[in-house]
Amino acid sequence: MDSPEQSRDLSAKAGYTFTFLSDPKAEAIRRYDLVHAGAGDKGQDIARPAEFLLDSSGTVRWVNLTENYWMRPRPEQILEAAQALR
Repeated sequence: MDSPEQSRDLSAKAGYTFTFLSDPKAEAIRRYDLVHAGAGDKGQDIARPAEFLLDSSGTVRWVNLTENYWMRPRPEQILEAAQALR
């Protein structure tokens, strides 16, 4: 739900070389039912954590969703999932 500028700044600060996508109007976030209504620090809506692995054709091959904002997969879990898709 961050603005493109916020996403770009976060990416640059972290030194990432890939593009961060932004959904400031929450269009995709709402379509995928990823809104945590009122869960932000000031009661604002925030995006629920979700990870998707897509193949080269754009087909979703792996999804990780959580109801708990603080729970995220470990990097090795995502790498294992990616390896399994090969």
